[in-house]
Amino acid sequence: MTISRKIEDKVKNLPIGTTFTYQTLSVKADEYAATAKALERLIKKEVIKRVSTGVFYKPKQTIFGELMPREEELLKNYLFDNDKRIAYITGLSLYNKLGLTTQVPKTIKIASRDKRIFASIGNIKGKPVKSYIDVSDKNYYILEILDALKDFKQIPDMDKKSGLLLLADRIKKWEKKDKTLLIKYGLKYPPRVRAILGAILENFITSEDVKPLKESLNPLSQYEYNIAETILPNAKNWNII
Repeated sequence: MTISRKIEDKVKNLPIGTTFTYQTLSVKADEYAATAKALERLIKKEVIKRVSTGVFYKPKQTIFGELMPREEELLKNYLFDNDKRIAYITGLSLYNKLGLTTQVPKTIKIASRDKRIFASIGNIKGKPVKSYIDVSDKNYYILEILDALKDFKQIPDMDKKSGLLLLADRIKKWEKKDKTLLIKYGLKYPPRVRAILGAILENFITSEDVKPLKESLNPLSQYEYNIAETILPNAKNWNII
């Protein structure tokens, strides 16, 4: 089988809407030139599209036209290192995905513990922020919720009651071990995050032990969220005003 035919067969078996690279195709060192030519032919035939140098995807066609891959898929090569997750998307892009806001940012924030990640994929630009915890596939979705609580006051166009209920509903669906990690990681976040997290867990998810969060707070400090008691009845217990 020729290299060109082998590449075509591999591309044919890839899922539509996902990005891929030369590494995805398991291209050998001496096959790169032939592979590049094969991919160029597939681009001309519009079987695949180029996202950036060395990154491609199979476009998905809908009744509304061609659908681009999701942001996380386009940024996959920045979020993973040798198939190991090292980062996640945060900020407005995340809060839009969670349903907390309808606004879409011009620049996407990419959170990582030890690596400053700048990204440029077509019109998508990414800039680095530092995560509070080492990122992995087993915890990034927990850090997403904590980030939303950290920025809760600044999320534009968000109804606070709907936002709290949405986040609480997500947490309710988690297994016990994830809720335990939520508290453990929450202790690494600023006091205001620990306060609102404790209040949410105490009010909506009563089975969790929130004592570590309570004991981590200065009893004389107050945390301004402008959340009414009708929304969070135990807000005063956590010095939330």
